[in-house]
Amino acid sequence: MALAGRVTAVLPLVGAVATAVALTGAAFFTVAHAGCAETGRFVEHDGVVRYEGGCINGHDLPAVPTVENARYDVKP
Repeated sequence: MALAGRVTAVLPLVGAVATAVALTGAAFFTVAHAGCAETGRFVEHDGVVRYEGGCINGHDLPAVPTVENARYDVKP
């Protein structure tokens, strides 16, 4: 009976560790097969940090939504 109690106590831990290992493996597999030859880098120009290189193109990203603000005059 004591053995059954230990097994049922450890079973959730084993399940959590197995799930963590599976998700970590899936993340590494996704990154390894992303199909991007250049990883890119962060570079600072005049106090502004920019991401240069990599597979991301600025035209692939969605546009910033414009919101009417009646209270404050906000200029980008």
